[in-house]
Amino acid sequence: MAKTRLRHLVVVLGDQLDPASAALDGFDPRTDAVWMAEVKGEGTHVWSTKPRLAVFLAAMRHHRDALRDRGFTVHYTDLDTPGNRGTLAAELANAVRTLRPTGLVAIEPGEYRVWQDVQGVADAAGVPLAVRTDRHFLGTVEEFQAHASDGRKQLRMEFFYRDMRKRTGILMDGLQPVGGAWNFDKENRGHFLKGGPGLTPEPISFPPDAVTRSAFDAVERHFPGHPGSLKHFDWPVTPADADRALADFVAHRLPQFGDYQDAMWTGRPYLYHARLGQAMNLKLLDPRRVLAAAEQSYRDGLAPLAGVEGFVRQILGWREYVRGVYWRLMPGYLDRNGLNATRPLPAAYWTGDTDMNCLRQAVTQTLEYGYAHHIQRLMVLGLFALLLGVDPKRVHEWFLAVYVDAVEWAELPNVLGMSQYADGGVMASKPYAASGKYIDRMSNYCKGCRYDPGKSVGDDACPVTTLYWDFLDRHEALLAPNPRTALQVKNLKRLTAGERSEIRAQGRRVTLKMCGG
Repeated sequence: MAKTRLRHLVVVLGDQLDPASAALDGFDPRTDAVWMAEVKGEGTHVWSTKPRLAVFLAAMRHHRDALRDRGFTVHYTDLDTPGNRGTLAAELANAVRTLRPTGLVAIEPGEYRVWQDVQGVADAAGVPLAVRTDRHFLGTVEEFQAHASDGRKQLRMEFFYRDMRKRTGILMDGLQPVGGAWNFDKENRGHFLKGGPGLTPEPISFPPDAVTRSAFDAVERHFPGHPGSLKHFDWPVTPADADRALADFVAHRLPQFGDYQDAMWTGRPYLYHARLGQAMNLKLLDPRRVLAAAEQSYRDGLAPLAGVEGFVRQILGWREYVRGVYWRLMPGYLDRNGLNATRPLPAAYWTGDTDMNCLRQAVTQTLEYGYAHHIQRLMVLGLFALLLGVDPKRVHEWFLAVYVDAVEWAELPNVLGMSQYADGGVMASKPYAASGKYIDRMSNYCKGCRYDPGKSVGDDACPVTTLYWDFLDRHEALLAPNPRTALQVKNLKRLTAGERSEIRAQGRRVTLKMCGG
């Protein structure tokens, strides 16, 4: 009896681990198969840290096993497979040649580069590629395009977010937002007092099982020289674990999340944060479940509206919005550099070797845990790179390499646009520039630092504060007409010519120390 030819080869990438993926719709175990591959090129395209590598490999291996338990045929190439060709394109091309499917099936990708590779393989082989809508998201790329093209002079997340609230009914009372306001951001900017956060509920733990430990072994064998550590690895890598992580956050940390979502404290990486971005971005956790659980907590009187709304805004607003921006503006978006920043990324971002305590704390935490919360990313790591004038593509590559939740559709607009203002104002209406006084207010980092956040010149002047004034000086012509930065420029104008010259000189010394010649 002749063997039935393979009908569909379903391509499943490392950030597409949704057990209910549209790519699996209509799957027939008799005629279809799934293809997955671990390749070294995806760990070296950017110099990925060990926690990030381990998260992807562990989750992929668990997904492979779960599909096989459901009766799916899975053609899986791991890093130790003899003859592994090292890139997704080469491995997929070989699978197409060997298995001879009549067609490829995939859902929409998370990275333009990878998508070009998959499409290129299909075109070269003359095999049709069926691209299905990724229903993990609450909105489609096409719906975002319609929103963006609806007679708007400029995109703003707040208006998109309101549209999403109306469309989904989340935190709505009929046609009106719950509580009478769309946004409670001003109530979500608390910081800890001198005594610090005190006892905070630690997130639920996920000790590595045999499959996850096999991923650790692969990382150590194939990427021994990569930065980061696996000693603190404690991430959900299955849908069941992701559900437990969600329940734990809603029960134990969501009630205080809003008050302290912007706060930072030495040696306390998680505080009241959800730590769910990694599970959602790998598609282990449906954002609808997350939003429903958060809203129910408010409706049941267990969490305050301001905090719940702030959390909902991150997922229903920012997360959906950045995906729309990414696919609307790629591939050219990657090369935007609106501030003409060209300096190299300081080596300290890879080592934590710096006498700036805020930078040392944020980098060290990032390398050890593969995690930093949004204010550490935006207002310490991103802020310092912005003020230094680092090439935004280098900043983007670092952020993509170091965080366990980093996939390009989510990371690139947040870093290149929101953090570095390199897109000229698509993502943010102003550069997020601040002095060391902001970091001092929102953390205890400055208490353990030799620099004074209130000083811009002198031996103990804070490099962040020096570079803040230097940044305003360099970009005065751009910032002065912007209503949201006009006050900062007005404060700059209060400095004498001599003071500005002294700041410029100190700024050059800081830049030379951090970036080299």
